[in-house]
Amino acid sequence: MGRLRTSVIAVLGVAAVVGAGAGGVVAEALHRPGADSPVAKVAEWARDHGLGDEVTWLERWQYRLDQPAVGGAPAGGIPTPEGVVPAAASATLPPAPLPPLAGGNPLPGEGMWRTVVAVGGRPAVQVAALRPDASHTSFVAGVMRMDPALVRGQLRPGTIDPGGSWQASAALTAAERAGTAVAFNAGFRLNDHSYGGYYSEGRTVVPLIDGDASLVLHTDGTADVGAWNREVRMGPTVASVRQNLVPLVDDGQVNPSCATGGPREWGKTVGQTAYIHRSGFGITNTGAEVYVAGPALSVCTLGHLLTDAGVVRGMELDINPDWVSGAYFQRQPDGSLSGHKLFPAEKVDAGHYLQPSSRDWFAWFVR
Repeated sequence: MGRLRTSVIAVLGVAAVVGAGAGGVVAEALHRPGADSPVAKVAEWARDHGLGDEVTWLERWQYRLDQPAVGGAPAGGIPTPEGVVPAAASATLPPAPLPPLAGGNPLPGEGMWRTVVAVGGRPAVQVAALRPDASHTSFVAGVMRMDPALVRGQLRPGTIDPGGSWQASAALTAAERAGTAVAFNAGFRLNDHSYGGYYSEGRTVVPLIDGDASLVLHTDGTADVGAWNREVRMGPTVASVRQNLVPLVDDGQVNPSCATGGPREWGKTVGQTAYIHRSGFGITNTGAEVYVAGPALSVCTLGHLLTDAGVVRGMELDINPDWVSGAYFQRQPDGSLSGHKLFPAEKVDAGHYLQPSSRDWFAWFVR
């Protein structure tokens, strides 16, 4: 059963759960701010109105009906990224291609790093594409790495998560667009505090949890990842902390609970073994900052995707095709901003963050 059909069924299922007033409910849900899909808007409205368990059941049912194909090859092969630019060599972003996770010989172009944002002729952002494992060989995941000496990161608020008033905008502003290099999703929704906390602009929205995986951004725009109060902690240079679940990669090794953990470790919607859209972030021993995302990923294969890219400390971010959204940006000769999706099956438009986002997210800007 195709994703479009099951998505429609999911929307109708949520509406049916709501009951007789479903028509008005759906209309209200679709008027939520942001560029989220209709499916996502209805589902999130239902979660916010006491129907979280019902939505979770429907999502699990949808994923069971729509298992990713096994075997085969990517249609058209490994894609060449759009907007490749010339750049010099970089010690922070070493040129060696990624080892193929599918085993055997890589397909043409698989795992090859391509520079898509350069600063002064030096590579600031590079991307690569590869198959996620030896079974789901018709799918392509994306890897994006940034040089923190050339770009700086920022946690941005969403209109609903965390909501409220912030100095930073929920969308890329006109003034920011010329310098935008990268944008991507943050973590799970903040309505379940057991999955971690949120701190930004000197405010704690959700309490930070000791030991939880934490993406820390410093006032100089550099990122770090680690277990809270063990590998990373509060200090005068901490600008923001976004927590999500438990660490997925530590000391270059994938967390062994990726295959055995429960809801506390990896979430309760679909669990760690479902092969779905997932995303993650980590840092390498050269200092590079890495975002990965793709379809047909379990928690374990997401972890291996991170370590394949050289990540020594990493974490899972959001999951689900409606929320995984990684893109890089380039300024065109006419001054407009051109956005490019990280991987072929990415559902969310590359221009998603040009208008207010309902959920928090990250942006990286050229220094």
